[in-house]
Amino acid sequence: MGKKLSNAENYLWLFIQNHLNEVSELSIVKLSEFANVSTATIVRTMKKKGYSGYTAFRHELLSQEKNDSKYQILSQADNEIKSVIMKNEIELNNTLKNLEIGIIEDTIRQIQNAKMVYIFARGLSEPIGSELQMKLQLVGKYAELQTDPNIIKTVAKRIKPNCIVIFISLNGQTKELVNAAKTLERKDITKIVFTTNSSSALAVLADLLFLGFKSETTYFPDYEVRSRLPLQIMTRILMDSYVVRIKQHFH
Repeated sequence: MGKKLSNAENYLWLFIQNHLNEVSELSIVKLSEFANVSTATIVRTMKKKGYSGYTAFRHELLSQEKNDSKYQILSQADNEIKSVIMKNEIELNNTLKNLEIGIIEDTIRQIQNAKMVYIFARGLSEPIGSELQMKLQLVGKYAELQTDPNIIKTVAKRIKPNCIVIFISLNGQTKELVNAAKTLERKDITKIVFTTNSSSALAVLADLLFLGFKSETTYFPDYEVRSRLPLQIMTRILMDSYVVRIKQHFH
């Protein structure tokens, strides 16, 4: 995972993600004026994100734009549609960058050893929980999905130590999920959390944390329907990795 960004660096990184088309054509001085940050902040941000500097970052942006035939659609789209497409690419790429192999391996072991896997999810994260439950059942693991707040509260009190719980929550702050995680914390039961909010209560309570990247751009500002793409990608990678490991174990 990259080094933690300061508030100014985080602001700049999000600003760049939301203005990719313009940024690819700006010098460091012009970006500094455009984003209203110092050139030193730009350099620090790029280094923390794994680039040698701003020029290297710009080169990567430009080469992606020029060489990538799979993004031919971008050359035909206007700036608004380009932004929509790039937003999804950014969420995907940054979520993949955030993944830690150690966390994936530890989670696979926890699932293998667990007598039962509980999945807690609410609202628009429920379909991801449902897909995860189905995949776990397909590999012979007993899994139960709970989405009702009252049932989540009751079930959390009854879970045995040889079970594990997977939480799926975009903002990591859903009250009934946080309360359930606190109950499990007292009982010393492993909590695996999928979220995009590193400072959320669920992230802090997680024993194993899958942290996705969520773009700040939303096309439905009046509703909490931000993209669940990062959560879908991470749960999918976990289950694909699990199947690969099980096959290796049996061969």
